[in-house]
Amino acid sequence: MNIKQSRVLRLFAVLLAVGLLAAACGDDDDAAVEGNDLGGRTVTVGVENAYLPFNYVPVGESEGQGWDYDAWREICRIANCEAEFVVAGWPAVIDQVAQGEIDTAADGISITDERKEIVAYSQAYMTVDQKFVVAKGEDRYASADDIINSDAVIGTQVGTTNFELAESLLGNDDRINAYDQFGLAIQALISGDVDAVIIDDAAGQGYVGENADAVELIDDALQADPLGFIFPLDSNLIPAVDAAIDEMRDSGFLQELGEVYFTDSFSVTYDDIEG
Repeated sequence: MNIKQSRVLRLFAVLLAVGLLAAACGDDDDAAVEGNDLGGRTVTVGVENAYLPFNYVPVGESEGQGWDYDAWREICRIANCEAEFVVAGWPAVIDQVAQGEIDTAADGISITDERKEIVAYSQAYMTVDQKFVVAKGEDRYASADDIINSDAVIGTQVGTTNFELAESLLGNDDRINAYDQFGLAIQALISGDVDAVIIDDAAGQGYVGENADAVELIDDALQADPLGFIFPLDSNLIPAVDAAIDEMRDSGFLQELGEVYFTDSFSVTYDDIEG
């Protein structure tokens, strides 16, 4: 064997070793998912920590709480994973998930065709109705139509289906005040800066519960939205998460969470949380 042949063989051996290593590394995520078992892997979950009752941090504490936290800990108990919660702003969290910076996001995200262009969804874990919240004892509006057909100023959160619904109902941006967080919209309602707020009834029940002397829901449903967890389009986590949601529904766990966070028994207010 001459020197040139020897160098070629050595180069081939190096390239083969590198190729095998790359293949092994590339299969890590797939190998970690067997059936609906995630193999103990860590799953990063984006949360806003400012959306009662889904996610929040109580004053004086450092650990987050809320529906999203309890739901994802149960998902990981069932699917054999570890949930790592990552604070992410709204609506930037959708792009962060789409780009693979975060494995998934909670935060009560409505399933829409537009969002499906950049992210994938789990199955719906609940369906919520969008409704108006008004000041307690409000006598100008007896129904949703009364608000829509008036000159009422509507508060909502930027980048949400609630904001999109306000645009479609009112057709006049001058009547819409958009806020970075729903809590700010509710405070604007209480202070009289807006006349009503569009909100998902699941979260709205929590807001009413914590401000029972200040605001109330109008029963008329404006639109029904299914909620799901979002993932990058190529995520291999979704089957395991869907199976876990099925088990949580069958076992009654989702109903138990609803009773904790979406009824009058939930008493946490924005004065009780950080930020």
